[in-house]
Amino acid sequence: MAGRMGYLGEFEQIVLLAVVRLGEDAYGTAIRREIEGRTGRSVTIGALYVTLDRLVEKGYLRSHDGSSSPARGGNARRFFALTASGVAALEAARTLQTRMWAGIRLRRPGKA
Repeated sequence: MAGRMGYLGEFEQIVLLAVVRLGEDAYGTAIRREIEGRTGRSVTIGALYVTLDRLVEKGYLRSHDGSSSPARGGNARRFFALTASGVAALEAARTLQTRMWAGIRLRRPGKA
């Protein structure tokens, strides 16, 4: 994934990883809960859906609507799944980070 088009931002990586973790249960609210639970970071549903839509547009996710239910006011949940391109993008991001971290030993300022 060379170049800017293949680059995944931190939040995009987090969203993709949440989708992977949730498997067939990957829909907006569940993804949001997964991210907040694992990162301790608050996520607005609007920011999440902007990112999900961008990842679908990039070809890293696909989406489909589930069945509607009266409990949801007749609205269907939108489910997300990783594509082969999404897998490749996550693998490339992990490889890049591993290369960048190789040989680095962080020291706290003021410590020898």
